[in-house]
Amino acid sequence: MKKVLITGAAGFLGSHLCDRFIKEGYYVIGMDNLITGDLKNIEHLFKLKTFEFYHHDVTKFVHVPGKLDYILHFASPASPIDYLKIPIQTLKVGALGTHNLLGLAIEKNARILIASTSEIYGDPLVHPQNEDYYGNVSTIGPRGVYDEAKRFMESITMAYHRFHGLETRIVRIFNTYGPRMRLNDGRVIPAFIGQALRGEDLTVFGDGSQTRSFCYVDDQVEGIYRLLMSDYTEPINIGNPEEITIRDFAEEIIKLTGTNQKIIYKPLPVDDPLQRQPDITRAKEILGWEPKIDRVEGMQKVYEYFKNLSEEELDKKEHREFTSHNIR
Repeated sequence: MKKVLITGAAGFLGSHLCDRFIKEGYYVIGMDNLITGDLKNIEHLFKLKTFEFYHHDVTKFVHVPGKLDYILHFASPASPIDYLKIPIQTLKVGALGTHNLLGLAIEKNARILIASTSEIYGDPLVHPQNEDYYGNVSTIGPRGVYDEAKRFMESITMAYHRFHGLETRIVRIFNTYGPRMRLNDGRVIPAFIGQALRGEDLTVFGDGSQTRSFCYVDDQVEGIYRLLMSDYTEPINIGNPEEITIRDFAEEIIKLTGTNQKIIYKPLPVDDPLQRQPDITRAKEILGWEPKIDRVEGMQKVYEYFKNLSEEELDKKEHREFTSHNIR
């Protein structure tokens, strides 16, 4: 039985990857420090003999006994609320965490896939964004802690590939959604649905003309799996190229939830990208991948998931306490 280590395993995307590799017949080791992850996302796996969990921070030395065939590095805060609260930890998991896991991959002779992001393109001057575009990113803006952490991840990963001959893969993830997202984590979809379910007006930042492209989690996981199993070492965009303005998307949410809230407008955050749409030509040609689940179908699934949350969960705000130990 092949063995895979998945960091960030208790997070939204990491937990779905654990499910996929269990389904494919792997022995899965999940690792998470639970700063933003939640054990509820993987508690259904604890009863399995093919799953084990390490409560560990990958910015510290990482040791896993026995063989490893694959490593998937998905440990990182991913929402603006999180990475603006814990900027130092965000930078450390991209730098020290990636360095530790690349070293582990060499020790175990394992193939490693790292999770990069569309944020490395910044507020793009090229549209749609393809993998050859270098980006338009502020290194010193508030979002730079996330953007630059991911850009460094890509750089050190390619250095290990070229210098050590390590088998590496890099996925650039565009906006992904699905069950297990945190309702109040600051990302567009859970924020809008949470406001609609609580009877609040929907908050749009800027004039709402900025665009996003949303990929359902099952499609995202399929693309990641295909990339890991491929022979391709350059970065690949995985996302849904169907683009929509935030204003139009807010209208879709109001229609989906059957509510009659208004849309209210607030100032656009610093360095918030105005366009986001992946060019997935490379994924189509090399991986034979493209998304299958359209936004209408995917959003219905997500709405049903959030609608079934308890009132306590629905009303809960994100009040995470981060100690000096976590952020130093």
